[in-house]
Amino acid sequence: MDAKVIWKDGMSFTGTADTGFEVPLGAHPDVGGTNDGFRPLELMAVSLAGCTAMDVISILRKKKQDVAAFEVKVHADQQGEHPHIFTQIIIEYHFSGTNIDEAAVLRAIELSSTKYCPAQSMLGKVVPMEMKYFIRDAGKGELVKEGTWKEG
Repeated sequence: MDAKVIWKDGMSFTGTADTGFEVPLGAHPDVGGTNDGFRPLELMAVSLAGCTAMDVISILRKKKQDVAAFEVKVHADQQGEHPHIFTQIIIEYHFSGTNIDEAAVLRAIELSSTKYCPAQSMLGKVVPMEMKYFIRDAGKGELVKEGTWKEG
């Protein structure tokens, strides 16, 4: 895989990789930017969310789970001083559907965390991670199940 960024002006860049898609990168005005794109570490969090989300929904579809809506949220705490590394990551999996099996959800999260998601595997080697899940009934909108999954 190859990726690159091309400087546009000031603190603005355009990033691209093998797929050819482009993503804007920018910085906060406090450091000379104009708020015109993602911050690089934001993209790491988005990458983590996207990687595990694709795994989990793929696994649940194979398990014939009736998922009507699905969202993955990543919260990353950062060190206060430079280099502002991630110090803790919480991944939240939000499911809405009919009769979603909690065991299937747990297995999908486990497989993503331990086998399939390279972003999670890499970041997990250096940052503590916690996975939480929330299952809602699509018809009633009420929370049916919630829990935490930790590796090990």
